This record gives sequence, C-alpha cells and structure tokens, in this order.
Amino acid sequence: MPNNNSRRQDHFVAALEDTPIAPIDKLDESQKARSTWADAWDAMRRRPMFWIASSLILLIIVVVLFPTLFTQVSPTVCHLADSNGSPTGGHPLGFTRQGCDVFSRVIHGAQASVTVGVVTMVLVTLFGGTIGALAGYYGGWLDAIVSRVGDIFFALPLVLGAIVLMQVLPARTAVSVALVLALFAWPQIARIMRGAVLSARNTDYVTASIALGVSKFKVLVRHVIPNSIAPVIVIATVSLGVYIVAEATLSFLGLGLPTNVMSWGNDISQARTSIKTSPQVLLYPSAALSITVLAFLMMGDVVRDALDPESRARR
Repeated sequence: MPNNNSRRQDHFVAALEDTPIAPIDKLDESQKARSTWADAWDAMRRRPMFWIASSLILLIIVVVLFPTLFTQVSPTVCHLADSNGSPTGGHPLGFTRQGCDVFSRVIHGAQASVTVGVVTMVLVTLFGGTIGALAGYYGGWLDAIVSRVGDIFFALPLVLGAIVLMQVLPARTAVSVALVLALFAWPQIARIMRGAVLSARNTDYVTASIALGVSKFKVLVRHVIPNSIAPVIVIATVSLGVYIVAEATLSFLGLGLPTNVMSWGNDISQARTSIKTSPQVLLYPSAALSITVLAFLMMGDVVRDALDPESRARR
C-alpha cells in the first residue's frame, strides 16, 4: 500500500504535467524586451529634466493644435497706426512694424515651424531607418551602395544643400521644405540604424530563429529592428530641434516658407529692420524657437541616458 510520500510525489508529478510551460526562447526575449523599456521608463521618470522637457513639449503641442486657446487676436489683422507699438491691454508683447500683434504671431507661427520639423523627422526616420536596416542586415552590394551614397550626402551640409535646392523649386510649401530637408538628413539615421542592425543580426536569438526556418525578412521585422530602434529614437528626438532650426534658417534667408505663411523664421526675418528701434519684436519669436529646440534637446538627452545601459550604470 503506497505511503503518504508516494501519494504526494504522484500528485506533484501530475501537477507538473498539467502545467503549461512557455518556451525558453520566447520567455527570455519577452522578459528582455519588457525589462529594457521598463528600466528606461524608470530611469527617465526619476530625472527632473524629463518632466521639465515633457511639460514644455506638451505645451508646444497644445499651442500648435489649439492656438486659439491662448489668443483670440487674429495674427493677420494689422494696423499701421500700431507700428512698433508697446504692449497694451490684450496685446501683451506689443506690435510688429506692420502693426500686427506679436503674441498672436508667435502663437500661430509655432504651427508651421513645428509641423515642418515633425514631418521632416518622420520622413527621415522612415526612409533612413528602412534603408539602414536593409543595408546592415543583408549587406553585400546593397550595403556598399547605401554607404557610398550616404557618404556623398554627408559631404553636403544640411542647410547649404537645402539652400541650393530650394532656389530651383517652383513652389515653397511646408511639405516641399520638409522633403528637401529630409533629402539631405536621412544618411545620419541610416548610418545609426545600420550600425545597430549589424550588432543585432549576429545575436543568438537571430541565429536560432533562422535555424528554425523563419525567413530572413520576418526575422528582420520581428526581432532585429525592434532591438535596434533605441538609438534611432534618440537621434530622431534630438534631430527634431535641428530640423526646426533649419526651417527657420531657410525662412530667415527668404528660401523657406513664403512670407505669407506665419512661422518663427519669417517673423525673425521681418524683425531685422526693427531691431534698433524695437528689439522685442525680434526677441519673442527667437525665444519661442530657442525654448522649443531646447525642450527637444533635453528630451533627447534624457532618452539617450535612459536607453544606454552604461549611462544608467554610471548614474
């Protein structure tokens, strides 16, 4: 007759047989992914700079999407009698040389400037990230062509190349400016993604997936790119501020958005003639541009430190 220990052992074995066990490779991969992003979030939320940058970026987004929440004054209604006028009731920042409300133009000008920067960032990330991932993963002639073409574009400064190309375009719109900037900015993202993919494609889980019969393209999409996207996110966040500055530079030179489109670059350009008599007309759009760029640079630094294990260890 079986004793109590034998009965307990039989029940234990039966429970083990009925308990589903997840595959080790899937479990390790999912836990690793969760751990990476969870650790990054924990690292970011502990830093005051993250909350400062997030608050500024949230404010910028609200200004871009809902400018009428901040001012009811039309930025296009101007009166020459108010030319370079001082701040008055309902006009806290005064007036431009044309008699337009400075505060209203700063608020509404955010839409065009930030839109160009965001569209450029999306185009650069999608195109450059895709090209870099394919070149790094498949290598061979594709990698050689992408690398050499990227070197050619690296030799052309972003703003200088955009200045030359914008002069030959028949029409200047926010989309055309974003396309021109993306044309000269994609090699940076492509090179970062290529390097990350080169490191990820030789890992054990990629080799195991290919050995199990998974196609190379599925391995690239499901495993390699998700594990290589972190440095691209960092560069894209920092570069967003650079693209906003590039648009403002082109508009300042008269080669970006048309003068009838409100943007910080156009307002800075128009304020040059009043810098001696009314410097505040130049100060406010410049300050808005600087704060916006600073917010994205701060966020990029926080994201970079959070996604970099060595940086987290140093902290």
